[in-house]
Amino acid sequence: MAWFTREKSGVSADEGEKKVKTEGLWLKCDGCSQVIWRKGLEEQHNVCDKCGFHFKIEVAARLKMLFDGEYEEFDQGLASSDPLGFVDSRPYKERLESMKKATGLPDAIVCAAGELHRRRVQICAMELKFIGGSMGAVVGEKITRAVERCLAEKSPLIVISASGGARMQEGAISLMQMAKISAALMKLDEAGIPFISVLTDPTTGGVTASFAMLGDLNIAEPGALIGFAGPRVIEQTIRQKLPDGFQRSEFLLEHGFLDAVVPRREMKDYIGAAFDFFCGKG
Repeated sequence: MAWFTREKSGVSADEGEKKVKTEGLWLKCDGCSQVIWRKGLEEQHNVCDKCGFHFKIEVAARLKMLFDGEYEEFDQGLASSDPLGFVDSRPYKERLESMKKATGLPDAIVCAAGELHRRRVQICAMELKFIGGSMGAVVGEKITRAVERCLAEKSPLIVISASGGARMQEGAISLMQMAKISAALMKLDEAGIPFISVLTDPTTGGVTASFAMLGDLNIAEPGALIGFAGPRVIEQTIRQKLPDGFQRSEFLLEHGFLDAVVPRREMKDYIGAAFDFFCGKG
């Protein structure tokens, strides 16, 4: 590879070589296969400006996108234990520690309060990178506490789902969170406080089977995979080929499982208008 280096008099090739680092500056869109400048993509809320494909984003980006400005995070000290002493390919305790280091989060959800269009709201946003956004005891407890704050403050709730479902490493404890959160949301409904559920790619398993589909308004980002079991499992079970786009948000909207499919750039304004409808303009 000598033709890539230039030697100057009195300077070795290693010392005189100028390196231009481009790795990570560009990426290929999964929707249209076009090469995209990463910084430009981030400025567009991680939505391809060529085809509208919605890339997955981290929880911090979601909260920044929805809140007007600063927000207060709650229950940061809650972290999963290992009640079953679970071991699969590696001990659950080790998996938790590696996820905490990789994401900087104690578990797969962040719950915060702040203003959206000058209205105080509670937002719970799931982080897919933390063990697939799986729902364990901490996710259930943090959403339930957020509901309790909504009841105390009379403020609306938004839950942004991005999850593979219940966390198998916590066994029945994770499944109990489905009933726990659903019961808390019933109290919110009885108090007449609105709850908007935002489903993103993917929202599956026990999360779909519980709180993700219990919103007063259930909305999704374009192209999001939404369902209980995955398409491959369903095809193997029923031994039939599924329709094109099956379990994608547009398919679910067409068949009455969603109220709307909302592009990410329009999400904040859409939610703000929905709360104006539910609660009246502040």
